[in-house]
Amino acid sequence: MADWKNPLASTPGWIGEISNREAKAAVARQLAQRLQPGDVVGVGSGSTAFLALEACAARATNEGFSFTAIPTSLETAQSCVAFGVPVSSLAAVRPDWCFDGADEVDPQKRLIKGRGGACFREKLVWRACVGPQMLLVDQSKFVDALGSKFSVPVEVVPEAIMLVDERLREVPGVTDVLVRPAGLGKDGPVLTEYGNLLLEVGFDVIAAGMEVTLEAIPGVVACGIFEGDDPEIVSA
Repeated sequence: MADWKNPLASTPGWIGEISNREAKAAVARQLAQRLQPGDVVGVGSGSTAFLALEACAARATNEGFSFTAIPTSLETAQSCVAFGVPVSSLAAVRPDWCFDGADEVDPQKRLIKGRGGACFREKLVWRACVGPQMLLVDQSKFVDALGSKFSVPVEVVPEAIMLVDERLREVPGVTDVLVRPAGLGKDGPVLTEYGNLLLEVGFDVIAAGMEVTLEAIPGVVACGIFEGDDPEIVSA
């Protein structure tokens, strides 16, 4: 049986500069030490998760064992292939443990995640995990009040965009609702891993229970607020 010539199996690398790289690399090295042969690992998105995946792949190669990744984005899947890490999905298996970064972490371990465009898929893998949820953050991610630095990503079915926009503006604490525009090379809005639209929702205050409130709006697939988890924080 002939194998495909895989166009993704090139030398992996992060596009652009990684902010706070030294601190993130230290976090990645800490995380890689918990990897065990045969683990099924949920692998997050973003630069910190990329460095952690790189460290895990290097350790597995150096010590002669393998592990399986469940990626949270197409970009993460591409990196897995390039690093030689086998990829699976939640259709086949659940993660033994998972790791991901965050945009913000408050004192109650509430999170804002998913601003990279893989909002629902990140939440799906995070919540499907049967073991520890490893949160990889540097000191810049800790905030006194959730939403003080970033807006909240909200993934929306395209057909529901008008309804969701209307309902979001009625939610207490919401100050602004914008459709996330695409970057260079693509006209129009950002499309998520599942072909949905991404809204950026600004808040002056994010009250407890806001995750449930936002995700109860018809047409909302997921929001970037994570509440009620107790992740193990790996920080440097």
